[in-house]
Amino acid sequence: MEPTTIPVEKPRFKEAFLFWLKLGFISFGGPAGQIAIMHDYLVDQKKWISNSRFLHALNYCMLLPGPEAQQLAIYIGWLLHGVGGGLVAGVLFVLPSVFILLGLSMIYVTFGTIPWVYAMFYGLKAAVVAIVILALIKIGKKSLQGPLHYAVAALSFIGIYFLNVPFPYIILGAIALALLMLKFAPSLLAANKEETKQAAEERGYYLNKDTVVEGTGFHAGRLLKQVFVFLVLWAIPFGLFYIFTADYPFWSRLSLFFTKAAFVTVGGAYAVLPYVAQVAVENLNWLSSGEMIDGLALGETTPGPLIMVLAFVGFMAGYNYTNGSLLAGTVGLLTTTFFTFLPCFLFILAGAPIIERTQQNKKVKAVLGLVTAAVVGVVLNLTVYFGKAVVWPKGFSVNTIDWFSLAWIIISLVAMYRFKIGMITWIVISALAGLVHYFSGFIFG
Repeated sequence: MEPTTIPVEKPRFKEAFLFWLKLGFISFGGPAGQIAIMHDYLVDQKKWISNSRFLHALNYCMLLPGPEAQQLAIYIGWLLHGVGGGLVAGVLFVLPSVFILLGLSMIYVTFGTIPWVYAMFYGLKAAVVAIVILALIKIGKKSLQGPLHYAVAALSFIGIYFLNVPFPYIILGAIALALLMLKFAPSLLAANKEETKQAAEERGYYLNKDTVVEGTGFHAGRLLKQVFVFLVLWAIPFGLFYIFTADYPFWSRLSLFFTKAAFVTVGGAYAVLPYVAQVAVENLNWLSSGEMIDGLALGETTPGPLIMVLAFVGFMAGYNYTNGSLLAGTVGLLTTTFFTFLPCFLFILAGAPIIERTQQNKKVKAVLGLVTAAVVGVVLNLTVYFGKAVVWPKGFSVNTIDWFSLAWIIISLVAMYRFKIGMITWIVISALAGLVHYFSGFIFG
């Protein structure tokens, strides 16, 4: 006899609003960390969305240019509460980090480097590595459904980590392999017992594979309206700059550059940052290479997507161009943020209703299943990348191991996995541990 499951009620808008707001303040660790936090809360704790529905949305977001974690938040916000929910989720995902980064940028140009800010997040970074590792294990167990999926995940990791294969090519390779399997060996893509078991568990979630969301499917009128609204919003800053500034060519160049970056860089922050650094530092001379590195450090110590580093580039561009105007720097930061994230809302609010109709298409599910396997390999790469940056900040060597960070990663894994300490609680504890470590070193040398 199957165990009965209590249906999860639709979350109230206020409850979801408070979660998205909280997420904006605690979403450390880049895309891997942010996806881990969302999966832990939305799938495991609240059961607002099932694992299959979560991964279906994630697969689509991974195919898009821009920050996949923020786009995933918009997608799930839309699933829960329509367009309003998507807008709230997407805005609150980045809003706290905008103001935090603005404050840190002002302190940076006024007082120079701020080591106490880096120290404040020292222990927290180690905790985030542990959070990502736990999420990787959970997502991998639920999405790798057989030898083929494991092989694709392994090849994905090898390709991106050792061979530097661009992320889009890995996803396209997974899609091509899935199509070949459908044609010549469809049995390899068939559901196994574990997948069938997971399908039976879908009933315990508010949004599951059988839930029908209103407004799905392709509607030409809706799409044209969305594109029109996007173009109007995109054009407004150009009009404001033309009317109210004396340096319209600079501001229009800034706006067009970050619009282009938002549309052409697939693979999230790790794909866009090298491109922006090359153009902004070497070609446009908006900031120095040292300032770019400091901006990356600032971006990594703030919540929100790592792509927020671009906002620092915008701040320094406005600040340096006007020979030290904090107001111009602020306008540059807000302008960069606007043009970086505006396309994300179009991609999701226009594309998600269409993608939702593919939930029950077995061929599409099979293809996306292999894409998910490839994504697991990519997330593993991000985990290793982030872990190396935390444990070996000065290069990969036995002599350069950060023993505190390594120890705190292990302690965090034990605390959250073995003793089930809540993630938010542990984030606070880890931040305090980092401060204690910093001040103890400062006092005792």
